[in-house]
Amino acid sequence: MSNNLFDEFDPVSSKLWKQKIQYELKGADYNETLVWESPEGIKVKPFYHIDEAKDPVTETVQPKSFKIGQDIFVRDVDKSAARAISTIKRGAEAIRFTINDASTDAETLVSGINTAIIVHFYLHFLSIDFVKKLDMLAQGRDSAFFVHLDPVGRLAKEGNWYNNLNEDFSRLNTLAFECRNISFIGVNGGLYQNAGANAVQQIAYTLAHANEYFNRVPSIKHPVILKVAVGTNYFFEIAKLRVLRLLFNLIAKEYGHEHDCHIIATPTKRNKTIYDYNVNMLRTTTECMSAIIGDADTIINLPYDSLYHKSNEFGDRIARNQLLVLKHESYFDKVSNPADGAYYIEELTQQLAEKALVLFKDIEANGGFITQLKEGTIQRKINESAAREQELFDNGKEALLGTNKYPNKNDIMANDMELFPFLKINPRKTLVSPIIEKRLAEKVEQERLQSEKV
Repeated sequence: MSNNLFDEFDPVSSKLWKQKIQYELKGADYNETLVWESPEGIKVKPFYHIDEAKDPVTETVQPKSFKIGQDIFVRDVDKSAARAISTIKRGAEAIRFTINDASTDAETLVSGINTAIIVHFYLHFLSIDFVKKLDMLAQGRDSAFFVHLDPVGRLAKEGNWYNNLNEDFSRLNTLAFECRNISFIGVNGGLYQNAGANAVQQIAYTLAHANEYFNRVPSIKHPVILKVAVGTNYFFEIAKLRVLRLLFNLIAKEYGHEHDCHIIATPTKRNKTIYDYNVNMLRTTTECMSAIIGDADTIINLPYDSLYHKSNEFGDRIARNQLLVLKHESYFDKVSNPADGAYYIEELTQQLAEKALVLFKDIEANGGFITQLKEGTIQRKINESAAREQELFDNGKEALLGTNKYPNKNDIMANDMELFPFLKINPRKTLVSPIIEKRLAEKVEQERLQSEKV
């Protein structure tokens, strides 16, 4: 008798599996009954088999432990610095400071942070002097600083540059020449997911967005930061992150850029709800799992109550603990490329890569990402994709439990709202039409809130 249990069984081919399935369908059409098509045009089969498996498009890598991140919005420097230290003691391994004011004392902000901790600075301004101070701080501390400067992302989201195209890129080129210790290019690819783009669009737009920096800032010497929002389609999201890294590195090599990208992932806001809000914890858990298996470098979880509550210790602690459980109790960081060899994920990776590369090439052939933003092409395509998904939600074909599926009619939220969780209209003159982030449940929630007041 063989020592291998599986040697005692004859192999079963994909053809035999399909015949068995066809028999069980009792005459129903196999393709119509069991094969479904994703918004990206990918036909998903009921099973995947080694007979039909293609060679993997990604390479197996050494185990890499993802970093548990924490967002901190800086209003008071001393309080933010103290909060960062407290958060690190409670399990955070990376901090992302959001800073609005160029006069912020960055040295005080990071003075108590261990140099082993990765620090991200998400800046709402483009200041050469401020970034050079961060570069000097990083040199003196010998620690990893990632500065998120993204003029193209600002154009896409706000409709305007910080100053203008030439000035913004001139400042980036100055920083590329003078800064030696920090990464300072951050690509906000999460915008496209939160606005309703499908997975192929998200990958292609993020790559085309990054390609503008490779074209216009030729002396980038440090890793580029890719900010990604992770949706609820578990296996597609795993494949999306794998493809993003694969194609980014492919494009970067064409420019002689040898650094891997740094992917910072956050759960999407698009499927989050204010009613039955505890379900948000289930959504963010699976989304963080996708981010880990998809090989994100840093993951910052979204608190379950972030839509309607101001930042608070309880919400942040729960969000952080979700990642701590995944890392230290579920051991999600101990396996090298856990998706490797999964035929379904490999097939999704292959198809998403092929489709995203075609769209990326089309964008470049038609003037590049900035040009297509100015023409409104990117915005139009995202709006079309978002409208299709919204229609599915409105018709109940895309379900959000507790909102359009099994809602609790006794759930009252009007008195618990500290933040305005809906699309905010900000009339202003813009160079291009902004890409608008919008949640699926907004209309339903607004109607329910209104009925509470009657």
